[in-house]
Amino acid sequence: MICLGIESTAHTFGVGIVNDKGEILADERYVYKPREGIIPSEAAELLAKNAPIVLETALDRSNLDIDDIDVIAFSRGPGMPPQLRVGAVAARTLSLEYNIPIVGVNHCIAHLEISQLFGARDPVMLYVSGGNTQVIAYNEGKFRIFGETEDIGVGNFLDCVARELGLGFPGGPIIEQLAKKGKKYIPLPYNVKGMDIVLGGILTRVKELVKKGVKIEDLCYSIQETVFAMLIEVSERAIAHLNKEEFIITGGVGANERLKEMGKIMCEERGCKFIEIPKEYCVDNGVMIAWLGILVYKSRGPDRLEETNILQKWRVDDVEVTWR
Repeated sequence: MICLGIESTAHTFGVGIVNDKGEILADERYVYKPREGIIPSEAAELLAKNAPIVLETALDRSNLDIDDIDVIAFSRGPGMPPQLRVGAVAARTLSLEYNIPIVGVNHCIAHLEISQLFGARDPVMLYVSGGNTQVIAYNEGKFRIFGETEDIGVGNFLDCVARELGLGFPGGPIIEQLAKKGKKYIPLPYNVKGMDIVLGGILTRVKELVKKGVKIEDLCYSIQETVFAMLIEVSERAIAHLNKEEFIITGGVGANERLKEMGKIMCEERGCKFIEIPKEYCVDNGVMIAWLGILVYKSRGPDRLEETNILQKWRVDDVEVTWR
């Protein structure tokens, strides 16, 4: 079985082609790169403009024709509505024109389930991207959220910090490089509330420190050490509560080397296996959508076309899990 997956939740239009053995046959992407932040209407326009090119390139790289595709999968949500609609329309068009079954999948769960291709079976996942910061795991028949941000996602937080410092967009990679040069830790609010985190207070304090003229490298270092410690703390408690033996970090911020290092240290201390997801599959991609599409389709069949509306705020704990 071969699935073509379409990702379009934010800044990326990705097309992945995967077979049911987990072999990646194609992985192509167009990434919208704004100067300061994502403008949904602009992003959607550019994703739609580049979608045919990405699709054609993916089929060429896989040495397949569209007639060789057994199922089309797409990100149904969560995400930004204008971009979600681009992927949904593309998937529906292919499904109708070539009579290919279609399934809509949850973007967050796709980030978790792609870890199967790299050796994971039942991990706790720390999912950290622009709009998402959640600790997710499968438990008692569902994927459940065991901790999350109460205000903004870590990626958006880092973008806000970068904007305050005049560093450009996206902020995370720039802050990561500056943090490597930092030597002095500057105390910042450590806001963990049960299993959730709060970032707004840290951002307020960062703005105050910027006005005081603190060294940017030390500030970036302190931001990473504080926020990442918060993330690893709630992740470790989830691992302990669920008695899980595997841990993964994914999402765009999941590519950060310091965050991964802290995750590895935590896992070593508690005898848990840290499974590293390659950087190119931490960020949004069509491969993860295709793989989850195969799992979903093989377990329950296709969606009816009228069931393929987008779901902007589709939480993982609202997804019916039929493939586990």
